[in-house]
Amino acid sequence: MAHVLSLLALASTAFATSLSSACTTSSVRESLPEDGYILGVTFDKESVTANAVYNASHSGEVFFPDATINYCNVTFSYTHTGSDQSVIVGYYMPAPDAFENRFLATGGGAYAIQSGSMSAPGGVMYGAVSGFTDGGFGSMDTDFDDIFLLSNGTINWPSVYMFGYEAIKEMTIIGKQLTRNFYDVSNSSKVYSYYQGCSEGGREGWSQGQRAAEEYDGLIIGAPAIRYGQQQANHLYSNLVEKTLDYYPPPCELEKIVNETIAACDPLDGRTDGVVARSDLCQLNFNMTSIIGKPYYCAASTSTSLGLGFGKRASDTEPAQNGTVSTEGVAVAQKIVDGLHDSKGRRAYISYQMGASFDDAETSYDSTTGEWGLSIAGAGGEWVARFLELYDEDNLSSLEGVTYDTLVGWMKQGMTRYMDSLQTTIPDLTEFYENGGKIIHFHGEQDQSIPTGSSVHYYNSVRDTMYPGKSYNSSTKALQDWYRLFLVPGAAHCALNDDEPNGPFPQTNFKVMSLWVEQGIVPHTLNATILQGEYEGDNEQLCAWPLRPYWTDNGKNFTCEYDQASIDTFNYNFDAYKLPLY
Repeated sequence: MAHVLSLLALASTAFATSLSSACTTSSVRESLPEDGYILGVTFDKESVTANAVYNASHSGEVFFPDATINYCNVTFSYTHTGSDQSVIVGYYMPAPDAFENRFLATGGGAYAIQSGSMSAPGGVMYGAVSGFTDGGFGSMDTDFDDIFLLSNGTINWPSVYMFGYEAIKEMTIIGKQLTRNFYDVSNSSKVYSYYQGCSEGGREGWSQGQRAAEEYDGLIIGAPAIRYGQQQANHLYSNLVEKTLDYYPPPCELEKIVNETIAACDPLDGRTDGVVARSDLCQLNFNMTSIIGKPYYCAASTSTSLGLGFGKRASDTEPAQNGTVSTEGVAVAQKIVDGLHDSKGRRAYISYQMGASFDDAETSYDSTTGEWGLSIAGAGGEWVARFLELYDEDNLSSLEGVTYDTLVGWMKQGMTRYMDSLQTTIPDLTEFYENGGKIIHFHGEQDQSIPTGSSVHYYNSVRDTMYPGKSYNSSTKALQDWYRLFLVPGAAHCALNDDEPNGPFPQTNFKVMSLWVEQGIVPHTLNATILQGEYEGDNEQLCAWPLRPYWTDNGKNFTCEYDQASIDTFNYNFDAYKLPLY
């Protein structure tokens, strides 16, 4: 036994020496691409930092399994000719003997362009160098909205394009060459390049597929915040419904409506487990008016609404709430679910699937009057105040005089202003396809921030654009050869859902993608794991759109079925616009 322990100690020492000897500022400096590798880019070699990290433990994440990793933590900066803007990039580089000829680009969330240690470990554990960038915003802790305006009325346009797509593209190009140099990979050997991100990170993934197609072999895209002009302003729709109908539901009433919807729609997929896997069947079969008169009660509490990731409401102290679900409350909930239409009844945008929480509709309590009132969603309020009206403000002070038509106008304004930077809806992915790229695209069925239908609509836009002469089924089959969309039963926005804890989540997407790209193993279904609740640890498979999940024999047997009526609930005609809305 002593001899075995001695050998193990020697092996550990050898590994540590291998990583420590490679992870030095001098070796990283020598591995940097040459100045001009990207036209106009100069590297600041004096900015290089490199430190070895051992036994870093990561657990409880949703986008990658629990893991303990060793890596070289590298950062450095570069500049563009004619600009004093310095861009900082970071790379987690696996130990040399753990490197698997892979590179992973990662993105951020909300107005952060990177998520660093929340995303990068998910590449290192699979032998990939993982990269991220500050976008040139001044630091890894500086968000895009902090530097978007130079002053009131003046847009910092270079930062818009860096946030839109350029910064991650540059980080990827630099990172791939750094990887080759650092690990001494010959030009004849393949370094597989991937991207992974969710929400804003998902939008950034599409920005790369649409504008840097040649750089990636695989994209893993979750709940993307594409269609920016509509998506951001849409956060105000729930507030406008409340204002227009002149009813501001107590949060507990909305919570009761959500819970009753979940209870009613849960068994529609053939299995009762507390998860709404078929929000389409819920829409077709459940009448929300059946909830009217149901009693609700919530104890007093203090809560903070995050404004769905993009804006933050202040902490609120809520009194105990006791009552019954009202006709007015159900009318508000149903109008929100129906989505935005203009005064002529034309559809401008979509809303969340039935069973999703009504976070945008959260109201505030006035302790003086004892009444609930409007609380403007920060995500939508900041978008209009800062990005459309160009004031350095975090929210709108009022919705006085704002109508559904006003909101549609804001959507058109945002789409037009940021069409070539943030809208991110180019449906022609020919270059990515011809380059042999693969896409795994997933979206939570009960996403309360970015409508699930947004991903379905873009998928259909790509299908229609890429295969215009084919039937629905044949074009879908052709698209699935390289692009697969999966809806995640019960999942919230890039996260688990406490309202539906038994829902699965696709935690091993990088592994699945690498098998598809590198070994041709097609993910006909997507691997997912239940990460909380009474079935924690159980494995499930997710159906590839347009197939939908269904259980037979009292929930014992799983199948992916084709249901035209269900598919049709995800088809939208955005006739409020003259231009196509992809």
